[in-house]
Amino acid sequence: FFSPLSYFLDMAPDSAAKEQVFQKQSPASALTIGVPKETHELERRVSTAPSNVALLRKKGFNVVVEGGAGAEADFPDAVYQKAGAEIVSKAEAFGADIVLKVRAPEEDGDGHELDLMKEGAILICMVAPGQNPALVEKFQKAKITVFAMDCIPRITRSQVYDVLSSMANIAGYKAVVEAANSFGRYFKQTITAAGKVNPAKVLVIGAGVAGLSAIATAKGMGAIVRAFDVRAACKEQVESMGAEFLEIKINESGEGQGGYAKEMSKEYHEAEKALIGDQCKDVDIIITTALIPGKPAPKLVFADQVALMKPGSVTVDLAAEMGGNIETTRPGEKYIFNDHVTCIGYTDLPSRLPTQSSSLFANNVTKFLLAMGTTTDFGIDLDDVVFRHSMVTLDGELMWPPPPLPEQPKPQPKKVKAVEQQEEPADPFWTQASNVALTTGGLIALAGVGVSVPASWVGNMTVFSLSTLVGYQVVLAVSPALHTPLMSVTNAISGSVIVGGLLLTGGGIYPTKPSQILAIGSVLMASINIAGGFHVTGRMLDMFKKGDGTEVPQYNYLWAVPALVWSGLYVTARLLGGYKGMDSLSYLTGSMFCIFSIAGLSTQESSRLGNSLGKVGIFIGVVTTLTQLYGKVDPWTYAQIAIAIFGGGAVGLTIAERVEVTGLPQLVAGFHSVVGLAAVVVSFAQYINEVNMFVHSPIGNIQRVAIFLGSVIGGVTFTGSLVAFMKLNGNWKSDALQLPCRDFINILGGAAVVGLFGTYMYFPPSLNVGLVELSVATAISFFEGWHLTDSIGGADMPVVITVLNSYSGWALVAEDLALRPSHHRFD
Repeated sequence: FFSPLSYFLDMAPDSAAKEQVFQKQSPASALTIGVPKETHELERRVSTAPSNVALLRKKGFNVVVEGGAGAEADFPDAVYQKAGAEIVSKAEAFGADIVLKVRAPEEDGDGHELDLMKEGAILICMVAPGQNPALVEKFQKAKITVFAMDCIPRITRSQVYDVLSSMANIAGYKAVVEAANSFGRYFKQTITAAGKVNPAKVLVIGAGVAGLSAIATAKGMGAIVRAFDVRAACKEQVESMGAEFLEIKINESGEGQGGYAKEMSKEYHEAEKALIGDQCKDVDIIITTALIPGKPAPKLVFADQVALMKPGSVTVDLAAEMGGNIETTRPGEKYIFNDHVTCIGYTDLPSRLPTQSSSLFANNVTKFLLAMGTTTDFGIDLDDVVFRHSMVTLDGELMWPPPPLPEQPKPQPKKVKAVEQQEEPADPFWTQASNVALTTGGLIALAGVGVSVPASWVGNMTVFSLSTLVGYQVVLAVSPALHTPLMSVTNAISGSVIVGGLLLTGGGIYPTKPSQILAIGSVLMASINIAGGFHVTGRMLDMFKKGDGTEVPQYNYLWAVPALVWSGLYVTARLLGGYKGMDSLSYLTGSMFCIFSIAGLSTQESSRLGNSLGKVGIFIGVVTTLTQLYGKVDPWTYAQIAIAIFGGGAVGLTIAERVEVTGLPQLVAGFHSVVGLAAVVVSFAQYINEVNMFVHSPIGNIQRVAIFLGSVIGGVTFTGSLVAFMKLNGNWKSDALQLPCRDFINILGGAAVVGLFGTYMYFPPSLNVGLVELSVATAISFFEGWHLTDSIGGADMPVVITVLNSYSGWALVAEDLALRPSHHRFD
């Protein structure tokens, strides 16, 4: 039974804290950021948007922008000035301490743009160092530090810096738009009085970020979409977007490093050529996106195959800049091949949407820059794989290529910095004294709790304290690459709010009391979150599957056996033997499985097992609660519970399955909002059901406090998660809301909630008055959840969702404390 725990602990990474040491550390206020105008032919983007200037200024950086730098992207100089930037000449922009560009510096007349940069400066742009060795040599001679935004490692933590994905997303969309502009028919099927118009057939070759974007766009326009990729792992992503995935029946994996495809065998290429040749005869539009890092783009569609396409057909080659996937492609051109096929080989597709692409590029670069150093200082941490692996040179010293990701050496300068930091050590007496004072204060507070509450309630404190320590250690061991799935699985586990709802159900085939109506509603909402949350986690984890053929089947469905065996043993012992002590033991068993679930996210190898164990834990908790209800409620109550659980589960699974892969992170927030609302509903149901018992219960006041906190925290979680979902999903403006006196508004709302809490606790419990106070406090919490979240920019929503996830944990604790003492708890 306990073997999973030892398995996870053996695989958990060493989480010992390391002291951060920074290279080139300097106060942000002492540094100037320069934004030159792009001079590359047809380049209309700019590296920094006006909205990002404000963020850089907030940290203390001075920002200068070359005059006209943002004109092509519809960012006039006046907007930059309003955001806090200074408009300067080209030489002054390049002469800044940190220079931000889209493309690398180029030849400028008789000289080079690098000649305008000062020694020791920092350049952040796209470089492609593997394909531009001569440019790297110029960086070394200039003695500057260069970061290549196109070389950031593809790990979960660095997604917010990934300019390649941002630009590929735009390129995929724009490729379909360009194809539609050159295609002589509708994309969608149309039936008119003049006759029927068949839908266009689109083939997308390469299902990476650009390919998936093209698929989504073409499907949105009504076309029949097919896709092909050598990576079998792409099949589920393609099919989830409603496209047909074409397969070659040869057992060979195309997975390469960093999520890219690798070169395939001769046999595979022959089968691939035959497949594409057949498709060329049938489809109207071909869009190719295949690239192999450091090498020319592979040829996938040949001239004789293009010649087989129907008159009026279109090809769009997103790999044109690297030689093209289509033999007929002319980089940078659009022309008619063989008098009947339009071939598009534009190399500037992202630049053809300059405003959007500049905004996304600027967001990536700004996040990258602001992540360096501390809150007030700039600095480069060479122990951070994101910065180390994107660094090309350091003050002229060649740092490319970077070391392999699993084996990152310790930078040598660290010893020097450590000595400098020890020159003025903190007084050891006061360091120790502060720790002792904090511990003593905590013990005094703990003693106060012990003498002010009934002895039966002290056990809850013990469980809470131990679970907090266990949760902290388990989450600390989770791999950073799995933080997003961790957020999803903990959100699913927070669906254990269903226990509180189940304990308050009743009435028979349908609820007969207000509290019962609210209770069954919370069961429905929690079921949506549980089923949908675990399914979303599974889809996320499937994206981490190895594609090299070494993935070992795990058969995690077998964990249903211990779940069913334990549930059978528990129900038998509880109902036939009358062993009430089995309740706590069964809840403990379910809780342990939930802990194992989180521990499973410590590595990619055990992550899917962890997701399965979470399902086992929730299942045992629900079975235990349903068993406790036996003999206390009308047997027909189980019918309404079944309808709520299976109905909600079906809704959650349907939503989780239909959402596109790119929409899974925001869906976690959407499901999490349901948990927050369920917590509010359970709190109200508990108050209505137990208001007459508070006066006589030894922990009545504790229950009242818990109900109030559960409704308020749940309210903030509900609206906050909803806003986060809409911002990530594009249904809400992503810019941070800047209301006048916003801090005062938050303080006023908090003060109002505190005042309501005072009156709520001061006067004797009353059903009508208490419900009014709870309703007003909840309404304020709804407002605060919206305002606090909307005041944060869309790029920070993943962090906001994580914080709100912890809020739901506090709401669950409050729900547990609000239950009557006779109810055993699923802590």
